[in-house]
Amino acid sequence: MLTNAQATFDLAQRLRSQDGASLGDVFAFLSALYFRGKLAYAREFARTPGGSDGVLVITPGGGLVPASARIGVEHMRAFADVDIHHANARYVEPLVRDARQLAAAGGADARVVLLGSIASAKYLAPLLDVFGDRLHFPSEFVGRGDMSRGGLLLRCARERRELEYVPIAGATLHGPRPPRLAKLPRPARTRA
Repeated sequence: MLTNAQATFDLAQRLRSQDGASLGDVFAFLSALYFRGKLAYAREFARTPGGSDGVLVITPGGGLVPASARIGVEHMRAFADVDIHHANARYVEPLVRDARQLAAAGGADARVVLLGSIASAKYLAPLLDVFGDRLHFPSEFVGRGDMSRGGLLLRCARERRELEYVPIAGATLHGPRPPRLAKLPRPARTRA
C-alpha cells in the first residue's frame, strides 16, 4: 500500500516525495499498535548523553537508524530484500556495526533498553554480543505478546509512567501470560 504509486493517502504521498517520510511513521503504519506503542514510549523516555536522538529503530540491512530519519520508497524496497535473521550477515553486520558505535559513544555505564521482542534471537544474539549486561528490557514484557506489549507501552507513554528495566542477560524471558490490560474508558461523545 505504501509504495503503490496510485496511493493517495498522506503517508504514501510523503514516502514518494523528495523529502520522504519519517522512519518512525512508516514503521508505525506497518506494525500498527505494537510499533506505535514502542515509538510513543521511546519518544517519551529516551535519554541520551549530549542530546542525541535516542530513539533508534532496528532496520533490515540498515542497522540502527533514528526514528526521525527520512526514508523513501527505495528504502522500503531495500528493507524488503533483507531476511531478518540472526544468521544473515546482510541483516546482522549493519546492526552490530551501529550497536558498537552506540556502545562506544554511551560509555561503559550506559544502559540500552530494547523495546523489541525479547524472545527472538534476531535481536538478542547480535545485541547481547555487543552490550552484554548493559542491554535491558521492561520486566513487564515477560509473557506478553506483541499487541499486549504495544498496548502497555502506549498506555505508559500517555500516563508518563516509566517501566522498570532489568538486564536481559540471565533474565527470565518466557513466563506465564499476565492478566489482560484493563479496557480503557471510551471518550464521551458530544452531541451537536
